[in-house]
Amino acid sequence: MSMKRVATAVASRLVIIIPYLWLLVFFLVPFLIVFKISLSGTVIAMPPYTPVFSFADGVSGFFANLARLSIDNYLWLVEDALYVNAYISSIVIAAVSTAITMLVGFPIAYGMARAPAALRPTLLMLVILPFWTSFLIRVYAWIGILKPEGLLNQFLLWLGVIDEPLIILNTHTAIFIGIVYSYLPFMVLPLYASLEKMDYSLIEAAQDLGCPPIAAFWKITFPLAIPGVVAGCLLVFIPAVGEFVIPDLLGGSRTLMIGKTLWSEFFNNRDWPVSSAVAVVLLLILVVPIMYFQQVQARAQEQDR
Repeated sequence: MSMKRVATAVASRLVIIIPYLWLLVFFLVPFLIVFKISLSGTVIAMPPYTPVFSFADGVSGFFANLARLSIDNYLWLVEDALYVNAYISSIVIAAVSTAITMLVGFPIAYGMARAPAALRPTLLMLVILPFWTSFLIRVYAWIGILKPEGLLNQFLLWLGVIDEPLIILNTHTAIFIGIVYSYLPFMVLPLYASLEKMDYSLIEAAQDLGCPPIAAFWKITFPLAIPGVVAGCLLVFIPAVGEFVIPDLLGGSRTLMIGKTLWSEFFNNRDWPVSSAVAVVLLLILVVPIMYFQQVQARAQEQDR
């Protein structure tokens, strides 16, 4: 085998190995550490949990610590209604926010895809422009807009649409607004990528054959955009489930979401094992839509073949 072929083989293997090493170091290892903490017990010490899988005390100490492994933290999550309700509330809020984001983002992406080619880079820049500003600052700005004496209520009062200020801040409505605004680019960009590649002559042919515009949309445009819809929904839903900043700032103290619950357990109660169990269960919940997306992608690739 020539040196060129050897170099090519090594390079091809490195292309495969490097992403796996990245996942191993920055995902699998931290997950195993969190999982290990979730199986330990809480103590008043630093760190505030009993060490497990540790060789600090030798082999005998390792097996002694191994005997202390417990799933009590996971049983506690099931027994305490707070955590169950937090998971359910997070999933519902994330699902509703994702649906609203898709309804708002699809027309934007469609308009961008149908815009003149010379104008598309500018429209694309306008979509990603909010990322040039701090996420925290943008969320804080919505407090000034949505509060009773904020810009939105002042504008509606000036128009005469309302007689008294609306209570929007510290409600689920404010959370929906914050999530839709913050994660809208994550929905628009995958949809735009799918719609831009679509052959719009198919719509013209359908209309020439007497197909109404709405029927042509559901039979041609939307099916071809499904990969972008699935990708956009996952990119919005997955981070929205564990969102902490938006519910804390816009939803108020009464908002129950798993991100806030995890933060409270970790920093306020200093219960690292329980908060680790919360994080592990949250990750397992999010694995389901990821696996579904992989199956959809595999089916789409098989159909293309």
